Parts: sequence; structure tokens; C-alpha cells
Amino acid sequence: MNISFFIASRLFNSKENKNSYTKPIIRIAILAISLSISLMMISIIVLNGFKKEIYSKVVGFSSHIKVLNFSDNQSFENDPINFNQKNYNDFIINPNISNVQIVATKAGIIKSKDEILGVVLKGVSTDYDFSFLKENLVSGKVLSLKDDIIDALNEIVISRSIAKSLGVSVGDEISMYFMQNPVRVRKFTISGIYNTGLVEFDDVLIFGDIKHVQKLNNWSEKQIGSYEISLHDFASLDSETQKIYDSLDFNLNATNIKESYPQIFDWLALQDLNVLVIIILMLIVGSVNMITALLIIILEKTQFIGLLKSLGANNKIIRNIFLYNSLYLVSRGLFFGNIIALGFAFLQKNFSLFKLNEEIYFMSKVPISIDLLPLLYLNIGTFVICYLFLIIPSYVITKISPIKALRFE
Repeated sequence: MNISFFIASRLFNSKENKNSYTKPIIRIAILAISLSISLMMISIIVLNGFKKEIYSKVVGFSSHIKVLNFSDNQSFENDPINFNQKNYNDFIINPNISNVQIVATKAGIIKSKDEILGVVLKGVSTDYDFSFLKENLVSGKVLSLKDDIIDALNEIVISRSIAKSLGVSVGDEISMYFMQNPVRVRKFTISGIYNTGLVEFDDVLIFGDIKHVQKLNNWSEKQIGSYEISLHDFASLDSETQKIYDSLDFNLNATNIKESYPQIFDWLALQDLNVLVIIILMLIVGSVNMITALLIIILEKTQFIGLLKSLGANNKIIRNIFLYNSLYLVSRGLFFGNIIALGFAFLQKNFSLFKLNEEIYFMSKVPISIDLLPLLYLNIGTFVICYLFLIIPSYVITKISPIKALRFE
């Protein structure tokens, strides 16, 4: 039997201890740990949700990896590449790749009856994955592209911000002008309106048939702007980008979304730093409160310590009694903190209690994503750190003299 653990359990649950003046101190210590762990967990849950939401939106617009012409062209328009069936098949059979689609983009000016706006037409084909657009569709439907139709489909999907700027809705006809020699114009019918909140894309990107881009650029049916490749696992992004690049012809390049949109990913990396600061501060607050509680408990039990020493108990046994006692308080704090954090996550995920300004945060509500492994590590780490912080103040027990302690009132 572990004597220290046995005495600690009896000491903490004794009637005398429950009626002592340390009772409110103990409750404050448990509350401090509960609030600290809940804030740390909520920070991680919200950050993970925020990052996943932004990642999914950026990937939804441009996929993980893009294969395009090896040039220094920085415009919205692609230099053409020849569609290579072998490359396309190699991408499809790659177990790490979930989807491959051919696209081409062309800048233009879109015009309604009263307004004009600069936009980019993203031409897509029948292999395009419309699941992202369907998830963010606010009205209408996505494009109905078919392989057996030779003529280009005169339908487009635009964003809610573009529709609002132009004063149009689903079913309306709008004209798009393409600045080339000579200037060309196409009339489109709006089949759907989407909204993601990611203004960098929403304000400029519309979706249409790739055949329009090919005809406007005088390309053949075998010429495209780029391949867009989606992966099963974002963690393999860098390695897969390199593998795909190594498999391409000398005139083709492979870039991923981190290289295409570094400002977004640098901004998300800064959020990791913010959460790290919160975790460190909360650990310090929780640990300091536990140290204070331990010292007060030791002060109250001075006579008890003197009695144990007079009965032959050594400093190690007595220190362990109070360490077990303190760790029990930490465990209770962790338990209640987990309930608070997971309760918040459940309520936010199902009822969206906390809203956000979509123009600033790119989403209308606080996002939630629960990854159990980091939360488990956080709980274990908090428990261990609190234990390490408590070891030093527990040495106060070694300075207590049995004779003086038994006289202590």
C-alpha cells in the first residue's frame, strides 16, 4: 500500500478538512485550473476550426497543387499547355491524389444594365469537382457541363458580392467584355450564386465553361491553362508537389497553394503564435494558483505535519501526501475544464452562439474543429507541468520542526 496516497485520500475527504478555512482557497484553485484548461482547449479548438475553414476555402478555389506553363507570367491569364493524357492518367492513379481537373482563366469586365466590374472567368470542364461550390451556394445551381455538347455552355456562377455590386440575381443575363484585339463580348446567364466570405476570391472569381476561354484565346480543344490537383492529405503537400514536379516535362511547373498564397498561410501561422502565448499564460496562472493553495494547505496542516514527523514519517512521505492532495485538485480542475470547453464546442457547433464579421474573418461564425489528440496532450502536459511546479514549494515541509509544529496554534 502507498502510505502517502492512503493518508492523502483520507485527509482530503475528512470532515474536518471540508469545514476548514482553506475550503474557499481550494475551490478557487480548482476554478483557476478549470478556467485555464478550458481557455487553452477552446483556443486550440477554435484555431483548428479557423485554419481548416480557411484551408478548405482556398483549396476549394484553386486545389492543392497546380501544374502550369513554366513562365514568369503573373497575370490572371494562363499561357496554354497541351493536354497530356499520360500525365493526366498518372495523376489519377496516384493514391495520394483525390481529384484532377483541367481549368483555364481569363480576365475581363462584366457588365449589367447599370454597373461594370473587373472579374476573372475561371473556365472548368466536366471533370471539375463542384462539391465546394455546392456547399457555398446561396441560390441557383452549379454549371451543368456535359461531354457530348460541342457548343460552350452560356451559364456562369458568380459570388454574392459580385451579384450585389452589379444588382443581379439568378436567371439574369449579363455581358462580359474581354480586352483583346479586337475586343470580344460574351453574354452569360447566371445559373448560381455562391458565397464563401473569402473576399480575395469572391470579389473577382466567376465560373464558366472552359470552352469559352479556349475559343477567346484561339486555342485548340487540347490546349488548357493548367491542371488542378487535390490531395487526400494536406500534410503531404510539399512532398507531393516535388514528386509531381519531378515527373513533368521541362516546360511545366508544379506549384502548391502555400506558394501561390503565402500571405494567407503566413497570417495563419501567426495565429499559432497567439494560441501558444495564451497557453503559456494560462499554465502560469494555473500553476501559481496551485502553488498558493499548496502553501496554504501546508500552513493549515502544520500540526499534522509535526505529528507525522514525531511518529517517524520522513520528509519524502509527508511531501508526497501533499503532492497527491494537490494533484487531486488539479485533476478535478482538468475534469471541469474539459466539460466547459467541450460544452462550449458542442453549443457553438450546433447553435452558432458566437457570430463573426465575415468581411474581416472570412466566415460568419466562430468555427469549431475538435482534434482529440492535441487536447489529450494538452491535458497531460498541464498535469505534468503543475506537478513540476508543485515540487519546489513542497520542500517547505522539510523546514518544519516537529517540536515547533506541535506547539503551533
